[in-house]
Amino acid sequence: MIDKNLLYGTWRLVKGVSKDGADNLLPPPYGGAEAMALLSLRRDGRMISVLCDSRASIPSGEERDYTSYCGKYEFDGYTLTTRVDACSDPARFGTDQVRQVRMDGKLLVLQPPPREKNGKTEYREMFWEKIAEV
Repeated sequence: MIDKNLLYGTWRLVKGVSKDGADNLLPPPYGGAEAMALLSLRRDGRMISVLCDSRASIPSGEERDYTSYCGKYEFDGYTLTTRVDACSDPARFGTDQVRQVRMDGKLLVLQPPPREKNGKTEYREMFWEKIAEV
């Protein structure tokens, strides 16, 4: 169980890992080392997350990954659930974004539910480093 006080702050993405159902590595999310992302979790229960593939150019046939959302969150020590009240993808508005949470040393690891991409199930883990207290 993670103490909620560890979550409060601003975090930057240091890496993302993506795997298929057989645990094979897939291309890293948001352009891998070129990803730009920030996550802020405030003590008042509000959060914002912005993630973008910031590569100078995107290979032919690929799309630039980008997502952002914010809302009121709850944390039970294992699961972070955000009720989205503003977002880049209108389909997320009013939904609960659920992330499993664990620590890897000082890194916060968020794992969204599996998703379908290009006909395959994709499992992601996003590793965040705290850069500021709030």
